[in-house]
Amino acid sequence: MIFQFAHPVLFVLLAVVGGWLLFKLRSRPASITYSMAFEVAQLAGSGRSIWNRIPLVLRTVSLVLLVLSAARPQFVNVSREIKSPGVDIMICLDTSGSMEAMDYQLDGKPVSRLTAVKKVVSEFIKKRELDRIGLVVFGEEAFTQSPLTIDKGLLLSLVDKMEIGMAGNLTAIGSAIAIGGKRLKELKAKSRILIMLTDGRHNVGDITPDEAAEAVRALDVKIYSIGVGGKKPAAFKVKTFFGTRLVYQSVDLDEETLKRVASIGNGKYFRAADSERLSEIYDIIDREEKTEVEIKEFFHFRELYPYFLIPALIFFGLEIFLSATILRVIP
Repeated sequence: MIFQFAHPVLFVLLAVVGGWLLFKLRSRPASITYSMAFEVAQLAGSGRSIWNRIPLVLRTVSLVLLVLSAARPQFVNVSREIKSPGVDIMICLDTSGSMEAMDYQLDGKPVSRLTAVKKVVSEFIKKRELDRIGLVVFGEEAFTQSPLTIDKGLLLSLVDKMEIGMAGNLTAIGSAIAIGGKRLKELKAKSRILIMLTDGRHNVGDITPDEAAEAVRALDVKIYSIGVGGKKPAAFKVKTFFGTRLVYQSVDLDEETLKRVASIGNGKYFRAADSERLSEIYDIIDREEKTEVEIKEFFHFRELYPYFLIPALIFFGLEIFLSATILRVIP
């Protein structure tokens, strides 16, 4: 609920009221000529001048309240009716040991692949406000970190808590695709997509990536696959007797399998060699899988001018009454 004035332009009248008040304060008060004015003033007392100002104060307050009333103060309650077919998105993230490679950068500082992925995925989730999104984490095993949900706060929290090796250190790409497809099958949606992100090669699991992709395609699910990491050996932190050292190792990224999986799933394959490219890839997916949204807004107004108009009339009536009786001025 929002408080506003429907006609704030009328506030210029407050300047007119201010000018009128200044004129009244500078003008000489009503008086009569009397040969013994000094003695009359002594009888009246100094406090009398304060009482004489009361009608002026009441008139000023009533005028200010009338201006505020004319500006139409109101509470506005805006409600929205959102119609969207929605897109169901399952994001499968590799958390195997190779994701600890330090060949990505954020803010000019080297970070692990998983750290960079978590940041980009979080930004992607924030953009997809109206879509259901789920998370699958995989390594040696694959499991559902979150089923499809519109609770973006929960998703962001789960992404932030992801750690290297939480699902083992091998790479079960086929199992991850199969579990993601199963989750997408459970709810009806106009469009379903699966985003598979890994930096390794399928080397464990009972189902191959190709078999899983074929099964997912039968569910009318589009697959985007993302290969993470550069082509040069990547730095890994290794603890030794002399402290933590950086050791450079090559990571076996199976691009052919990822390309084939994307082709089977009628999607696309991307190679993310650095943080910038990874962010660009998610932007591309975001643009290609846009949700058509129809939004209707309804405005409900609660007029508040009586709360200003009634006191204004009361002050105005009180000013007339006092000026005609107790504080009457002799003409």
